[in-house]
Amino acid sequence: MVLAVRIGPYQLANNVICAPMAGVTDYTFRELCRRFGAGLAVSEMMSSNPLVWQSEKSLNRMTHQDESGLRSVQIAGSDPDQMAEAAVFNVEHGAQIIDINMGCPAKKVNKKLAGSALLQYPDLVQQIIQAVVRAVTVPVTLKIRTGWDIEHKNGVQIAQIAQDNGIVALAVHGRTKACMYKGEAEYDTIRAIKQNVSIPVIANGDITTPEKARFVLDYTGADAVMIGRAAQGRPWIFREVVHYLQTGEHLASPSTSEVRDILLEHVRGLHQLYGEVPGSRIARKHVGWYLAEHDSEGMFRSEFNGIEQAQQQLDTLSVYFEQLLAAT
Repeated sequence: MVLAVRIGPYQLANNVICAPMAGVTDYTFRELCRRFGAGLAVSEMMSSNPLVWQSEKSLNRMTHQDESGLRSVQIAGSDPDQMAEAAVFNVEHGAQIIDINMGCPAKKVNKKLAGSALLQYPDLVQQIIQAVVRAVTVPVTLKIRTGWDIEHKNGVQIAQIAQDNGIVALAVHGRTKACMYKGEAEYDTIRAIKQNVSIPVIANGDITTPEKARFVLDYTGADAVMIGRAAQGRPWIFREVVHYLQTGEHLASPSTSEVRDILLEHVRGLHQLYGEVPGSRIARKHVGWYLAEHDSEGMFRSEFNGIEQAQQQLDTLSVYFEQLLAAT
C-alpha cells in the first residue's frame, strides 16, 4: 500500500520522492522522474548568495515555470537573511515549496558553514528556519543528516527545532556529515526522529530497490522514502518502487529498446536545456550511469566522452543500441 503524503496544502500522489542532487536533478531529470512515478522531484540546490543568481548555472537551475508537477526548490546557505531573500526570490520565480539544505556533506558547501555543517549549530539552524518560514507563504521543508559525526547524532534535536519553527516536512539521510556517503545508512535515528515529531518524515539513504523501500518504511515508520543516487541512470526506479509498495509485486525491468528511448530523450533534453556544447558535456555522466551494466569496461564511454556535437552524440548512441539489440 502506498500512502500519500501531504506537504502543507499539497497532497502528493504517492510517498516516493526524488532527492535533490547537485548537478543531477535539473529540469530534464526531474521531468523524467515524475513521469516514472516520483510523487515529488526536488530541484538541485540553489545558493543563497545573490551574487550568483544571475549566472548561467543558476538561471538553468531556476527553470521552474514549465514543470509538470509541484515545484520544490532547495536553497543552501548559512546567513538567515540571505536564506530568506533566496526563498522569496525562488518563490517569485515559480517555487511552490522551499526546501532548506542542511544535509549536503560536500566540503565546498560545508566550508561555507552551509549544508550539514549547520547541524553543529542548533541556534543558527533555528534562526535560518525562522527567517525562511517568515519570509514566504509557501510550505518550507528541511533536509538533514542524522548528525555531524557518529558521536554527535543530534537529528532528534534538530527535528524538534524544525517542527517547532514551522517546517512542514523533514527529510533525513541516514548518515552523519562525517560519514559522507561511506558505509551503510542507518535507520535507527530516523525511527527515533519519527517517534519524536508529528510532521511527515521522509527517509533517505541507500534505498536502491523496491524491497529496501518497503523495509525502510516499515522499520522507521517514516511517511515516505526519498531516492537519490539509485535513480541516476535509472529514473524508472520510481515506477518500480511505487508498483511494489502498491501490490507487493515486481514490475519487469525496462527492455533495451525502452532504455534506449529514455536515454535519447534525456540527452536531447540536456542539449535543449543547456545548449549544444554544455549539454553534451553534462550528458556524459548520465550516459555513463545508464550504460554502467552494458558498458562495464567503459570502452563506449571513453569514445562517447570525446563527442561535443549534439547530433553526433545522439547518432552514436543510436548505433550503440542497434548493436546491443542485434546481439540479444
